[in-house]
Amino acid sequence: MIKKSLSKTEESGRLGYSHRRHLHERLIEITLFLTAFFSVAVTLAIVVMLAKESFVFFQHVSILDFLTDTQWTPLFDDAHYGIRPLISGTLVSSLIASVIAIPLGTVIAIYLSEFASFSVREIAKPFLELLGGVPTVVYGYFALLFITPLLQKIFPELPGFSLLSAGLVMGLMIIPYISSMSEDAMRAVPMSLREGSYAMGATSFQTAIRVVMPSAFSGIAAAYILGISRAVGETMVVAIAAGMQPNLTWNPMEPAATITAYIVQVSLGDLPHGSIGYQTIFAAGFTLLLITLVFNIIGHILRERYRQIY
Repeated sequence: MIKKSLSKTEESGRLGYSHRRHLHERLIEITLFLTAFFSVAVTLAIVVMLAKESFVFFQHVSILDFLTDTQWTPLFDDAHYGIRPLISGTLVSSLIASVIAIPLGTVIAIYLSEFASFSVREIAKPFLELLGGVPTVVYGYFALLFITPLLQKIFPELPGFSLLSAGLVMGLMIIPYISSMSEDAMRAVPMSLREGSYAMGATSFQTAIRVVMPSAFSGIAAAYILGISRAVGETMVVAIAAGMQPNLTWNPMEPAATITAYIVQVSLGDLPHGSIGYQTIFAAGFTLLLITLVFNIIGHILRERYRQIY
């Protein structure tokens, strides 16, 4: 009886209220909250800074001219502030990169998740992640000195700088992001769903396409959005291989400039702080932020609709 009463006393002591343990839990909770709040605060600070500086810019330049003018020459004497040439270059290069990266990244993810052996997966995935760690300036010179001459053998009229070359290399660059995240999402699908599909007579390929991918579509869509956003925000590849010429063109075989390439060009110049030419980088950056936001909203809508279907 004495032993039982002692054990009950010890158990109640362990499970009872402890001021020290409660204090530790509160400290951990506060630390986690501050960490999450820091990321949100940084994002809000970026948005506020871009909006504030863009407001100063639009006090001197009409928003209508900014959105409709077909020339972007803010550094010339005859200044024009039409953002459309930069938007066209950004969208064309990102579209080329997406056309290359999304199919290849998805196929690689399906293979690593559903068909590859453990040894192959352990070898292939580090190589994919190594591609994601290569500096972007290396990709830029790879596009300029290798991909462009190779494309010129196929298309002799292709100039030395083009959106096609930059887009192709950007597609190769974002494959690791899409394939790695998509493969993680597919491997998170419960094995019971695969076993149920096999029990119904489906093949491995049918299971991967009709069961695993729909179940993991939320993670796959996040991988697509991350890859596209990475392509939209890429700087060095387009700055080196695309030519940095603000032409309003939808032809990928012509040189053009993107929003990020222009920001780099002006940031490295000698424009005085506070001038209209200097303020253009904030207006361009705010436009880029809105484009990325639109892509994320589209991805969220598609993910929600796809989730309702399945």
